[in-house]
Amino acid sequence: MVTILESPFAVQIIYPFLLIFTIFFAILQRSKILGDDKKQIDALVAFSIALITIAFSWATGVIVKLMPFLAISVVIILVFMILYGFVASTNDKGLELSNGLQNTFLVIIVIALVIAVIVATGQWDYAVKSLFSEGGATSLAGNILMLVIIGGAIAVVFASPKGKASGGKSSTE
Repeated sequence: MVTILESPFAVQIIYPFLLIFTIFFAILQRSKILGDDKKQIDALVAFSIALITIAFSWATGVIVKLMPFLAISVVIILVFMILYGFVASTNDKGLELSNGLQNTFLVIIVIALVIAVIVATGQWDYAVKSLFSEGGATSLAGNILMLVIIGGAIAVVFASPKGKASGGKSSTE
């Protein structure tokens, strides 16, 4: 059962037309290329460009194929910005974290977001479990990951600041 929102007419003609018209109208209004307060002219030019675009099926095909990717990408970026905003807040009244701790949380957020995208797309079994399954060459990936984790832990230990007493003043104060 196809609803009106999923019909080929809407997906291949109406949605691309509205998108192209809106984008070009906004660009023309913002840039004022055709003059100040020329909404009618901007609308006619945007309308013409949108009509020409939907006349070519390959152009609307590209637009239709790219929009789900764009929407998903924007949602992923929004989730990342919200999570990182909690950590990197520069609020004077709240807890302020050091740059090293903020960077650590940034790495954790990126890793968690990548894992969430892999799980949400249903690729967890293929992308992760198959790498670490029992067998000859595939167990190499598990060993390499373990070496990277151990190396990262050693790097964190040796990169931590040395010689600072707790509660003492740092050299920058």
